[in-house]
Amino acid sequence: MEHRTYEQAITRLEEIVKQLESGTAALDDALQLFEEGTKLAAFCSQTLDTAEQKLRTLSEVQKAGDTE
Repeated sequence: MEHRTYEQAITRLEEIVKQLESGTAALDDALQLFEEGTKLAAFCSQTLDTAEQKLRTLSEVQKAGDTE
C-alpha cells in the first residue's frame, strides 16, 4: 500500500464503504474494494494502537516525573 496518513486512509475507507453499500459495483470490483478496505482498516487499527502506546508511555513518563 502506498504511504498514507491515518486521515487519508479513513477518507478512502469511507469512500469504499459508500461504494459497497450502493450495490452498484460488479462482483470483481466489489471484491477488490473489500480487499483494499480490509487493508486500510488494518492500517488504521495499527496506527491507533501505536498512538495509544505512545500516549501510555508519555503518561508513565509524566507520572514518574511528578513523583520526583
